[in-house]
Order: sequence, then structure tokens, then C-alpha cells
Amino acid sequence: MYMHIALTYNVKKEQAVSQDAIDSIDPSSKPSGYTSAELSPQYEDTYAEWDSWETINALSNVIASKYTVTPVEANEDAFEILRSLQPDFVFNIAEGFHGISREGQIPAMCEMLQLPYLGSDPLTLSLCLDKARAKEVLTYHTIPTPPFFICESTTALNGRKLTYPQMVKPLHEGSSKGIYNSSLVRSEKELQDEVERITKRYGQPALIESFLSGREFTVAVMGNGQKVKALPIVEIKYDALPDGVNPIYSYEAKWIWDTPGQPLEIFSCPAQIDESLRQQIENICIASYRILRCRDWSRIDVRLDERGTPHIIEINPLPGILPNEEDNSCFPKAARAAGMSYEALILHVIDIAKERWNIS
Repeated sequence: MYMHIALTYNVKKEQAVSQDAIDSIDPSSKPSGYTSAELSPQYEDTYAEWDSWETINALSNVIASKYTVTPVEANEDAFEILRSLQPDFVFNIAEGFHGISREGQIPAMCEMLQLPYLGSDPLTLSLCLDKARAKEVLTYHTIPTPPFFICESTTALNGRKLTYPQMVKPLHEGSSKGIYNSSLVRSEKELQDEVERITKRYGQPALIESFLSGREFTVAVMGNGQKVKALPIVEIKYDALPDGVNPIYSYEAKWIWDTPGQPLEIFSCPAQIDESLRQQIENICIASYRILRCRDWSRIDVRLDERGTPHIIEINPLPGILPNEEDNSCFPKAARAAGMSYEALILHVIDIAKERWNIS
């Protein structure tokens, strides 16, 4: 019997980022990081989390190789379209737009309509998008994660004594949205500037966490129950970034300096690490995946502290899956290292979800 799959997505809008603006920044001349004023005019990251037509079409073609597929844009009409279509399954990559639970919008619709769907449920998606709430749950379960606090305004910083450097991020964003080279702060003034930038530009609190100075990795995890497994670990190699910039996977590192035309050799996969560290990283990631009740797949970011102990930075239950190898998309990169093509990865995760839903 054929299977009809709806592919739910948000398509990236065109953004006004001129090449002149990008070229105007000389990273090597600003070793302390860029100020908020320098960054704001250069980068419009509103739709950073959404997918390009290239990714959406690639997914549609892969799914169509085995199933009937109907793309459905995750806008205000999505509920009625899904109710009318009544697909057998929903392959969801939609990030949503409004609200802190936006990643759970399509899964919530699917649950109301009793449609099987790919990936984690609305609670897990919303929890993981709130970086602080996810870290609170992990801390309760004794999973190492950097010390942190939430700041809703610069006045909340008054009287707080911190050891620098610190990382400053938007509380409810992904795809490095809002995380710039300036997000790594080394003084109270830089911290205040970043908190002001985030609270004003993104309309949400800032997450401030102790910066871990060790190596950074990202881990693709797949499966459910006793079949959960980690794919080959990806290391982020910060020595590939322009001279003088901070060793963080910023918006510039992900979307500006690393392009398909001039890709940075920023990733190593499988990561060159000893067996003991590999096991520690895999164990902490699989434990976090289960604690946060992720389903089917997720990508988990890990960083080592000064003693070499792995800490969970964040969990991404809607992993990026750009199709082209030169795009440096980490989940497909890990799959390729495991011997899976992009096509095999997509069909395999559908099989994983079908098994969970008891779809033959």
C-alpha cells in the first residue's frame, strides 16, 4: 500500500545582506570582538532557522523516491490543509515563527488531527528551544552543563559578580541566530552591551553562561528506546576561522565566513579523539536525548571544560539537514561518515519514526 507523506516546512525569506557589508568587516582587526553597533546593520538573521528551497526540494525528491509527497508550508493555513489532506505521515522540518513554543506548532496540529509525524513532541521541542529550561532539567539529572543565569534587562546585572569570559545568547533561538563574535564577553561593559542587544533586538531574555575553554563537538543521535545510537562525532575546528575571532560557532562562522563557494574546513568527522573521550561524549548525549524525551533524531552540542570534561551546551531536536556536502551541515556530515548518503539518511529516519508509530 502506498504511503502519503506531507512535508511541512518554513521557507527562508530573502534577506538584505549586501556583500559589501560582509566584506567591510575585517575579523583580524577586531581581536576583542565586534560591538553591537557594528553588527546590527550587517546581518539580518530573522529567518536563520528556516530552510531554503534547495533543502525543501531535495527532501521532497528523496521522499518521492519511495512515497507520495505533498509539501505544506507551515503558515496560518497549515492546519486546514493537513486536515483536508489527511496524510498517512508528516515529515516535519518546520521551525515556526511566533512564540517561544513555535517549533511545537506543527506537531501540536498533528496530535489534534491524530496524524503520525516525524520527531519529538511539542513539549520536548518547546523545552529544548528554551535553553534555560532544558539546562535545568539536565542539571536535575546531574548532566554537566555550564553554569548559567537569565537576564531580562541590563539592570538585572547590577551588583552581580562574574568571572569572565561569559557567553551571552538569546534564550529562545536556534541556528546560531543572535550569537555573534561579540557574544563572548570579557568585561562588564561588553556583557551589558550584549544583554541590551539581545533584549532589544530579539525581544527576549538573554542566557548568560560560563564559557568553557575546551574543544567543541556536535553529535547526531538517532533512534528510540533501546535502539538509540550516536553517529560519528563531529568536531568544530576553530583554528579554521579567520585570525583574531573568538572560538565560538557564531552566526558569522555558520553563515557568513563558511559558504558553499568558499567552505571552511571547520569540521572534522569522525573527530580525532581517544576512545575514552568518545565514549564519554556519546554517553552524555544519549543520556540527555533520553532525559529530554527526544524522538527519532536530534543533534546535541557538547563542549569540554578546562579539565576535559564534556558538558551539554544545547539540544536540537529539529536538526539542520542541508543536502549538499559543501554546505557543512553537521547531521548529514555525520551520516556520511557512518556510510549513509543523504538519501539513505532521510529514508532511514522515516523508517525509525514509522516503527515508533507502528506503521508497516
